Amino acid sequence: MKPNFDLSGKVALVTGATHGLGMAMAKALASQGAILAINGHTPSKMEKAVEEYQKAGIIAHPYLFNVTDKIAVDQAISKIETELGPIAILVNNAGMIQRTPALEMNPDDFRNIVDIDLVSPFIVAQRVAKTMVRLQQGGKIINICSMMSELGRNTVSAYAAAKGGLKMLTRNLATEWAKYNIQVNGIGPGYFATDQTAPIRVDGHPFNEFIINRTPAARWGNPEDLGGAVVFLASEASDFVNGQILYVDGGILATIGKPAGE
Repeated sequence: MKPNFDLSGKVALVTGATHGLGMAMAKALASQGAILAINGHTPSKMEKAVEEYQKAGIIAHPYLFNVTDKIAVDQAISKIETELGPIAILVNNAGMIQRTPALEMNPDDFRNIVDIDLVSPFIVAQRVAKTMVRLQQGGKIINICSMMSELGRNTVSAYAAAKGGLKMLTRNLATEWAKYNIQVNGIGPGYFATDQTAPIRVDGHPFNEFIINRTPAARWGNPEDLGGAVVFLASEASDFVNGQILYVDGGILATIGKPAGE
């Protein structure tokens, strides 16, 4: 029996889907038939994103709301449910990073990062899950974690704390909601070629050389490399997969790295 990756007719909400990895994952879900709702918080970016989806032949239904605001989240998801139908797939992708040494970081900035990267996935997942439970339809919730869910790195203490917490939130929600046929899993992207990383993805740049040498695949990931992972976790093919973090990292977490000069 072939695994079923078809998402036809299923409403999928992807937060932070106006660019980068969020957009790549949203496009992958749409390619398998999902009805796509995309979230952002900047009107100009949303307008540009909708045009980008249209160029790819995808209808993306835009919803502007702040994922850290419980009232705004409730109102937006109620609107999605009215206009498109109940959400069957949620991808909690919205997030941010601030690079500041821990000795210099303002506690308010730390709280802001945690609020966006950890608290907001809980707020959105809780609201979506309430309808999944009420309608007894089950569902798929996918939290976008990080290499920093497992590894430390200089200047990202708040981000790493939040993403490490998101890993454990994923496992705990999977534990609580499995009885409702809701699977909660995560994806941990490695280092990807996006507009944000373009300035350091050049020959001779120390960080570019570090990533190429540190990654067994010897390259940066392409955003499209996340497509298979997100479709798998959103589909019936993963119905018995729960509480897992799938790292799409080219093998970084599998190795201690290469000796110098190898």
